[in-house]
Amino acid sequence: MIAGTAEEPAAAVIDEGSGAPLLLLHGWGASKELMTPLAQRLHGYRIVAPDLPGFGATPPPREAWGVDEYAAWVITLLDRLGIERTHIVGHSNGGRVAIALAAGHPGRVERLVLTDSAGIRPRHGLTYRWRVATFKMLRAASLWRWLPMAVRDMARRRAALRGSTDYRAASGTLRASMVRLVNADLRPQLSRLATSTLLIWGARDQDTPLSDARAMERLIPDAGLVVFEGSGHFAYAEEPDRFCRIVDVFLRGEAP
Repeated sequence: MIAGTAEEPAAAVIDEGSGAPLLLLHGWGASKELMTPLAQRLHGYRIVAPDLPGFGATPPPREAWGVDEYAAWVITLLDRLGIERTHIVGHSNGGRVAIALAAGHPGRVERLVLTDSAGIRPRHGLTYRWRVATFKMLRAASLWRWLPMAVRDMARRRAALRGSTDYRAASGTLRASMVRLVNADLRPQLSRLATSTLLIWGARDQDTPLSDARAMERLIPDAGLVVFEGSGHFAYAEEPDRFCRIVDVFLRGEAP
């Protein structure tokens, strides 16, 4: 456990092993424990895997955070641990944070691995926009005191059914943070990445589809893509041995 200050929440973090630092950033709704398949297989590194704010044993932020605030929090954590430069493996929302960190602090990142990463804001059609507008209307109606209580309760129930599973599970500043994160489009940051980047994706990923990986591969100046044909959104956990062999070769700068 690493203590925080009045302005910065405390962090629960795995810090073990020796060698080049390797930071593992988990996805939304997860915790550092979900990165243990990597920590157990990637040998010869100093493994650092924190619970990001709002997950695991790390308290949520005191106000709504976006991707830049999460990236700044990670930089503060690295400073506390005396880590000047590190490799990063980021999954899903952890990948989103890793992109912002690498774009904003290029001197702090050695090599970057993004696996089933968030960061590409989807271009939604009319049906999706209608659903979002309906959700917002229902949520607002649930707060209109001039409406009968039965109508407000019905609006609240229907709004809850229309929100995503992650949105319904979150509350307070974490829910507001999720809205900020999901609405962030990191395409401009991707084109500024100066570090060598490896993309590892599950072909069956329904959360961050393979088209996102193709877009990242085009936008990042020095990037390569490996597709796991039988895997979904958690490719690293579905094929951990294969994943770690590929990552280890990439981080050591060896020819595949």
